[in-house]
Amino acid sequence: MQASDAALYATLMKAAPVGFAFFDTALRCRRASDALGGLLGVAPAELDGRSLAETLPAGTAAQLAAAPGEPAEAEAEIGGRVLACGWLPAADGGGVLTVQDVTERRRAEEVVRRKEQRYRSLVEASSQVVWVAAADGSAIDDAPEWRAITGQSPDDYATGGWLAVVHPEDRAKVERVWHECTADNRVFEAGYRVRTKSGTYRHFDVRAVPIWRGDTVVEWVGANADVTGQREAEEMRGRLTEQLSAAALRTARLQQATSMLAEALTVSQVVQVITEVGRSAIGADHSAVALLDDDKLRLSIVEPPQPGGESGESRRAYREDIKVGDQTVMSVAVREGRPFLAEHPNALRLQLGRDEAELFSRHNEERAWVGLPLLAAGAPIGALRFSFTRPREITEEERVFLEALAGQCALAVERALLFEREHKTAEELQRSLLPSDLPQLPGMVLAARYNPATRHVQVGGDWYDVFRLPDDRLAVAAGDVMGKGVLAAAGMGRVRNALRALALNDPRPAAVLAGLDRLFSATEDEEQFTTVAYAVIDPETGQGAFSNAGHMPPLLISPDEPARVSTNEPGTPLGWPSQRQQTNFSIETGNTVVFYSDGLVENRRRGVDAGLDELVAAAEDAPPEVVGDPERLVDFLVDRMLAGYEQVDDVTVLALHVPPKSS
Repeated sequence: MQASDAALYATLMKAAPVGFAFFDTALRCRRASDALGGLLGVAPAELDGRSLAETLPAGTAAQLAAAPGEPAEAEAEIGGRVLACGWLPAADGGGVLTVQDVTERRRAEEVVRRKEQRYRSLVEASSQVVWVAAADGSAIDDAPEWRAITGQSPDDYATGGWLAVVHPEDRAKVERVWHECTADNRVFEAGYRVRTKSGTYRHFDVRAVPIWRGDTVVEWVGANADVTGQREAEEMRGRLTEQLSAAALRTARLQQATSMLAEALTVSQVVQVITEVGRSAIGADHSAVALLDDDKLRLSIVEPPQPGGESGESRRAYREDIKVGDQTVMSVAVREGRPFLAEHPNALRLQLGRDEAELFSRHNEERAWVGLPLLAAGAPIGALRFSFTRPREITEEERVFLEALAGQCALAVERALLFEREHKTAEELQRSLLPSDLPQLPGMVLAARYNPATRHVQVGGDWYDVFRLPDDRLAVAAGDVMGKGVLAAAGMGRVRNALRALALNDPRPAAVLAGLDRLFSATEDEEQFTTVAYAVIDPETGQGAFSNAGHMPPLLISPDEPARVSTNEPGTPLGWPSQRQQTNFSIETGNTVVFYSDGLVENRRRGVDAGLDELVAAAEDAPPEVVGDPERLVDFLVDRMLAGYEQVDDVTVLALHVPPKSS
């Protein structure tokens, strides 16, 4: 061997990182490198003469010698290290043994293998389906798990990928977002419905992330999770929540209706409440209440109060009459005494007959109907109807609500009918105690107005009176007996009649009031509170005398001076110890004097003093043509003073006007 070759050989034996040894034809080690000795844990010289089976573990040596004359590989574990062994046979029968330490590589491979195994186990244990797409978003690798769900063939999946089985209603949006994410290399997240191999659709949530290699996205990995059960649970929870909310709302509406109906005194007001509550609670487009006539043969639909109508209006308007024997929604409900439901026009035809149903629906936009009888003590007194401009299914909960609402409506209607009858009787009785006509005088014009309150049905104690005395002078009185009902009416009648009798005997105002005091002390209850303003006037001159027993001060209106109320001492109510005083009284030409009760100036929101100021201001605002016409003046003052307030007390107004002399 040349010197250079010998040097290379020596270097190889001493410094080569891979261990090796040369074996002769007898398969005995002839020379081992230092690296091999280090890997096997012995000095290289100790390996000389050893066979392959003596050099390596028996199992490893057997694998290398299993095919004589052929290269072979095997692994051996020595001293906790993994050695990759190779056998290269020589042509003369010997060979070369190579040994390399692969411990770290095997550990790294094991880490990767375990990670892959954990990932595979995680995917198999979850409901997610994993797929891979190219950098541009197109399908590349097959996804058997996904195809097992969707029934796609490998060719179908390769062509359209997972987008091909997305619900048509979701596809356009999902595909657009997917392409935007692949173009911008940002995480894709979406939820959509997927057609399964059975033809049904299930809900999936998907998340796909880009896989980067340096600065380039090389592919996408996505995972689809079946969330159908979760979606169905959410929908069920939503429906239950909606139903509970609707039930709570209907309960609140029914409580609201009960409260509002308790305040409704007239049938029209009841109709207004039912209209508002019913429409808002079930979304009805139209509603109506109809009442049976006394003969129980006809139903009359009641109009609710019109916007801008008089507050507390007790009169009701009837829109149309329906025969109980007709085939209509409300007629059937009344005849059969049970709810009538028609959720669409065909249902109406089945229940009413084709001709009647077509005639009924041809002239309106209604497409669903509900009719409910109004029952009082088990007998019908009318019917309630709701209708819709679209087909509408009435749920069992809504039906229960409507029947309860109809029950509340029936009670309120029955109470309102009683109120209207009693109020009409009370008003007629009250008017009968007031003068039917006012005296007609050549030099003086009189006008009066009585406005009964609608918040109660009992007779009030407000009154006025005007009559001629034997000497042709005019006696004028206005009074108020505290309280309501028969006692107040009886007291009013006694005071009025006693005043007339006393005036005919001695018409002086102080004398008349003094006589009333004596009568009052002898006959009336000490707690009875009664006021009277009384004047005697010569209609030809306008001169007279006036005395007041605690009543509202007269209003004085003059074309030459500002309107004002009398500043004379009002005195004490009847029956209270007092020396009755009288003052001179005069109505000049062109002037007007107005007597009135406290209901004109006082209410729950306005005290007497503020009311008197407003009355003076209203008189100042009256146009000259109104001031000169007592009929128009009393209407003007009442309308102005009651505007914006709830009338809770009767109002009486009496005006005396002396017109200018004709030239």
